[in-house]
Amino acid sequence: MLILLGVIMLVLLFMGYPMMVPLAVGTLFMMFTDMTFFGPDQAVTWMVTGVGSWVLAAVPMFIFAADILTKGHTANRLLDLVDAFSRHLRGGLPITTAAACAVFGAVSGSTQATVVAMGGPMRPRLLAKGYPDSFALALIINASDIALLIPPSIGFIVYGVVMKTSIGDLFLAGILPGLLVLLMFSVYCWIGARIKGIEPEERASWAERFTALRRAILPMGFPILVVGGIYGGWFSAVEASAVAVAYALLLEVVIFRKVSIRDLGPLALSSGMITAVVFILVAVGAAFSHTLGTANIPEKLLGPAIEAIGTNQVAALSLIAVAFFVGCMFVDPIVVILILVPIFKPLIASANLDPVHVGVIVTLQAAIGSATPPFGCDIFTAIAVFRRPYLDVIRGTPPFIFMLLIATFVLILFPQLSLWLPSLGG
Repeated sequence: MLILLGVIMLVLLFMGYPMMVPLAVGTLFMMFTDMTFFGPDQAVTWMVTGVGSWVLAAVPMFIFAADILTKGHTANRLLDLVDAFSRHLRGGLPITTAAACAVFGAVSGSTQATVVAMGGPMRPRLLAKGYPDSFALALIINASDIALLIPPSIGFIVYGVVMKTSIGDLFLAGILPGLLVLLMFSVYCWIGARIKGIEPEERASWAERFTALRRAILPMGFPILVVGGIYGGWFSAVEASAVAVAYALLLEVVIFRKVSIRDLGPLALSSGMITAVVFILVAVGAAFSHTLGTANIPEKLLGPAIEAIGTNQVAALSLIAVAFFVGCMFVDPIVVILILVPIFKPLIASANLDPVHVGVIVTLQAAIGSATPPFGCDIFTAIAVFRRPYLDVIRGTPPFIFMLLIATFVLILFPQLSLWLPSLGG
């Protein structure tokens, strides 16, 4: 019966139905078979409970802030800052692209917003410099996924809600892993430029650097405001998201004047539509997760593995990483987090794993999955934005996926890379 359930859901997924449909059908299938017993009222209760957490109110706020910033001047100012300090390096242009994606991700918290905001201006420059389009597209979508690790991150918020873990600790824990991935991408770009014989651009003068820094100071206040405000005790994660929207409005409407009051209606509508999709996935994913638990499926699937692993933390983290990596290749990362985190809770407890460290490993797999075939969400964002065929977009991704898997292995072996900053925060 369990195999039949999996086949039905996969068939629906490959037929092109939105992810919410296979999840809902899976819940109904178990409801009307002998796999478990519960009524429609219980399923609805699980769905309402799934979106009932107050912390999830931060999600639409951060999405709205990201939409305002993408529409405004913030992206260009951050791009100019990174360019002024890195364009003279060998491979400086792709390094600038990767670093700009990381910096904008720290401001927006959205991988897809980063693909749009950074990919638009950087792809033509990479092509003009002689880099293959497959490399440019792969670099943009994979570097944009650093946004899932550097706060604010919607992935961390969803994981924190499911695992009941401090959002502030998760935000801090993602910073060093995000910088590690950025460093690996930069070294790869430097080596690639040397092999291809691509000459660096002229070094920016200190006057240009000072100007770029001055213009980017206000946008760079976003991560400081969000993380510093949470850890300074000024406001909670939800309040930080509201402050982020207010700060975005202040910058783009009042100071930079790139976004008009008239633009806010369409931006709010776009943010509302994205939020609706996210919350429907959260609601249906929560019901499906509870259904799996009621049918004791996690124990049937993972019971032998938990007994075999015992207290071996490296083995436990490796199993978690593999499961989330495979899951995020096919399914939206938010759904994978909602379904698999409850399943792995017994293993996390039995191996005495730090939930914050597990959150970084899980979110890194979500970042990898966002740009990994066949269904990475950033792949389809790039197809829509750059109007390129599917195969062109994914052709250059393998080296970046390999580097992200190496980063996963490093973080499993050295958990302090994730836990050091939260430990400083107390």
